[in-house]
Amino acid sequence: MKFTVSKKFNTSVERTKRVIEVAESFGLGLDDREFILFEDFNMEINQGDVVYITGQSGSGKTVLLKQCQAALELDGRNVVNIDDVVLKNVPLVDQVGKDTKEALGILSRVGLNDAYLFIRTPNELSDGQRYRLRLAHLLNQPADVWIADEFGAVLDRITAKIVAFSLQKHARKLGKTLIVATTHTDLVDELGPDTSIVKRFREKVEISHNE
Repeated sequence: MKFTVSKKFNTSVERTKRVIEVAESFGLGLDDREFILFEDFNMEINQGDVVYITGQSGSGKTVLLKQCQAALELDGRNVVNIDDVVLKNVPLVDQVGKDTKEALGILSRVGLNDAYLFIRTPNELSDGQRYRLRLAHLLNQPADVWIADEFGAVLDRITAKIVAFSLQKHARKLGKTLIVATTHTDLVDELGPDTSIVKRFREKVEISHNE
């Protein structure tokens, strides 16, 4: 499906004594202004695509994810977002899957394949392990589209690459759309994205397609 993204904000600065001093010292204007993140940015996402969004922190990656989710849901797609995953404080093996065998398979796909981890609870995990558990919950959802912000941000780079490869392979096998966003640019080979987007500050954005 094709859609257009436009997003802008009206910004204003509270004129405190210190703000005025900084503005005068650095020659900054304090007038209210319009801040444009995306202006008539055209996208096309087909079912089964892998989309890789990168860019500096604060450049607008999360905003683009939300716009993609809204457009896909409007098109009738069932979308699950990692930000909406709530972890229950029960053992990992009881979190996903219809039975033990399926649970172990799902957990293994996101790199949680240590038998000791299967019987732990989320509050006993590291930040990286909890993130992977949330990814497992995406795989456990009967959705058309999986969306993951801050993808691999809290993982060491070797683990991030392994998880990225496993996730895109599973998504393609099932015909799921996978959309991830991260500041890291080192996952191209592992994700093999159909569409790559680099979001820069303000309305600057680059898009490329893998034929």
